[in-house]
Amino acid sequence: MIPFRAKLTASFYALLSISFWGVSFVSAKAVLGKLDPYSLLVLRFGLGALFLLMILLLNRYRLRISIAYIPHLVVLGILGVFVHQLLQATALLTINASSAGWLISFSPIFTVILSVLFLHEKMDVKKAIGMVVAITGVFIVTTTRSGHSFEFAMNIGFILMILSTLNWAVYSILLKRLHIPYPALLVTFYMSLIGFVLTLPFIIRNRGWESLPLLTQTEWAHLLFLAIFVSGIGYWYWGKALEVLDASKVSMFLYLEPLATLIAAIFLLHEKFILISAIGGIIIIIGVAIVNGGLASLLARTLLRK
Repeated sequence: MIPFRAKLTASFYALLSISFWGVSFVSAKAVLGKLDPYSLLVLRFGLGALFLLMILLLNRYRLRISIAYIPHLVVLGILGVFVHQLLQATALLTINASSAGWLISFSPIFTVILSVLFLHEKMDVKKAIGMVVAITGVFIVTTTRSGHSFEFAMNIGFILMILSTLNWAVYSILLKRLHIPYPALLVTFYMSLIGFVLTLPFIIRNRGWESLPLLTQTEWAHLLFLAIFVSGIGYWYWGKALEVLDASKVSMFLYLEPLATLIAAIFLLHEKFILISAIGGIIIIIGVAIVNGGLASLLARTLLRK
């Protein structure tokens, strides 16, 4: 039996990861005027890996790992960093933001299916209802924020985004099932390092370093946020959440990502507050709470007792 405090902490880690990933769209938008998407990807994971290495050295972690787990880390780095980011970056060149946000909501569905098949987690009516409610909220938030209605057209962008969500589900299941006996921080560092090495040819091909002197201080701040918080801490905390909670429950937090993007856009980009988007956000929270209802009720009872 996993203690309540451990579950609550793991949920907090997942929530922080999603918050960083949600804000990343705002920061990426600020930087992409100067950097191409693929060079930005290389710099994100290169600087992110450097940050994680500094944390490891400051806390005197041993960097040595058993050779038996190197293939595991290589697979996770390829799926979680290289393939996932490459698919999304390419897909976003051909589909609009609302369609991307809607399609990303398939990832928890794929995760639940794979969790049932490979992790022997249970799929019940409560999870199904929660997912439907959360997906409805995602649809409302993404379509009203972008001003586009959801359009279904089976072009290459849609196919790549669906593959991206399936890939992320596979990555989350593997990260949970492989049981690599090292801290999540160390695992994330090697994954980021592998992803950086694999994506390095893109910045060489596009000569992305030539655009770095053109970045303003604000744009550098956005780039460092993407590297440290989105690519570094975000992946690290996602791994810490999966150490404790079921993969299907952790994946439900992905539905909060469009809500985090919406809030960041209002405060940082001064987008207009739209009531229907707020309603969509509330619906997302309700859906996530339904799936993680046991944790929510435990938290409520604890607060009431205090």
